Amino acid sequence: MEAPAPGSAPPAATLATVLMLRVADGDGAAFTQLVRLLERPALALAFRTLNDRAGAEDVCQQAFARLWTHGPRFDPARGSAEAWFRRILVNLCLDRRRALRPVQPLDAAAELADHRPDPEAAAIRADGHARLEMAMARLNPRQRLALSLFHGDGLSMAEIADQMDTTAKAVEGLLGRARNELRTLMNESPIS
Repeated sequence: MEAPAPGSAPPAATLATVLMLRVADGDGAAFTQLVRLLERPALALAFRTLNDRAGAEDVCQQAFARLWTHGPRFDPARGSAEAWFRRILVNLCLDRRRALRPVQPLDAAAELADHRPDPEAAAIRADGHARLEMAMARLNPRQRLALSLFHGDGLSMAEIADQMDTTAKAVEGLLGRARNELRTLMNESPIS
């Protein structure tokens, strides 16, 4: 049996191999047909390898670009165009997976700092909240209401004045006295 002439397909060549030989000669229409023929299986293989749709599409695009630029290197005596393209695609997928390796090994994740407050800080914050609640409970009801509407609900002094049936200037004075009283109550003896 004779070896096929250079640039021609072996007798049992697949459609992809025939198209690849035409692509190697710069035939753009053959390249379009070859892409249509290989696109679905290539995308499926890349997706299975990478488990990322966008990454699979990128790798397929790179593989088809290499198919076009490296077309003259294709040798049908060494295998089919499908196998040659599959090797290009798999190599690109593996390169992409190697590039996406985490910077630190997974074991290092156990040593990451915990950003939650430590128990001491949590106890101090809880003590502060308890002191504030106790101090607020001891305030004059109008002062407590003004503070709650201003700091809790975020209302303006004019809105508070409407709610409390008074003037904005009176609300300003009420808030000032409430803050002073609250500061005094918060600095008193600790919770018993």
